[in-house]
Amino acid sequence: MTVLAAFIQSLATQEAVLVTVQTSRGSVPREAGAWMAVFAGHALGTVGGGQLEWQAMQDARAQFLSGEHRQLRRYPLGPALGQCCGGEMTLLFERVGAKDVPSLTQRLTAQQASWPLVALFGGGHVGRALVAVLQTLPLRLHWIDSRDEIFPAELPTQVLCEHSQPVQAAVADLPPGALVLIMSFSHAEDLDVVAACLLRQRQQADLPFVGLIGSRTKWASFNHRLLARGFSAEELAQVTCPIGVPGIVGKQPEVIAVAVAAQLLQVVGQTSSGH
Repeated sequence: MTVLAAFIQSLATQEAVLVTVQTSRGSVPREAGAWMAVFAGHALGTVGGGQLEWQAMQDARAQFLSGEHRQLRRYPLGPALGQCCGGEMTLLFERVGAKDVPSLTQRLTAQQASWPLVALFGGGHVGRALVAVLQTLPLRLHWIDSRDEIFPAELPTQVLCEHSQPVQAAVADLPPGALVLIMSFSHAEDLDVVAACLLRQRQQADLPFVGLIGSRTKWASFNHRLLARGFSAEELAQVTCPIGVPGIVGKQPEVIAVAVAAQLLQVVGQTSSGH
């Protein structure tokens, strides 16, 4: 269960104070929009940890007692809280309950619309392990496979599943900026998806990352076949294979998933900074 789902579920039976980062200045631990839900006996989410979060939790619980519905509080991290990052954050405190579930669900889900999109081709062991990791990160996930009944019954709201036959047909409808990961159940499907991505890159050049699972030997074989299909060496250089940050060893699906997720976060960071 995601943090958002747990928050909404808990609100059905108890009230909370929703703490949201409104503004920030200087060096701070979290960005605007980050949130934490403080209940009488537990909390979900985070606005940055440390002394800031401890103080925010105390202020939220004090709001339960005061009965105040909504207030803003400003926190100078260095002078007031002794945190070495030294910036300043403004937090919004809102008392919420079961009646607020529809509006909160819409509001907090809407934040996800601005998250980067990962298009994952393949619902096998590595694909499932990767989804388990990615669904905890600020990423949207478009999960694609050609096989019926391959996807789990329950997934968080930021995961969209698509059955596509042939699987490579889904490439044309991906939104610009999608980060593509290819790990289907067959090399033939992988090759077709890579070719479809390269054709799209030739026409639109709007996929910042195309990653293919496999060894260097697999990529050498794919190179030969893709060159025979008319792609140039420069075009093939747009594909990353193997995938995953270097230095992480192990072939267990969970290990591969962590390495690939780290690589995606690197790509997102480079893209957002303009590099």
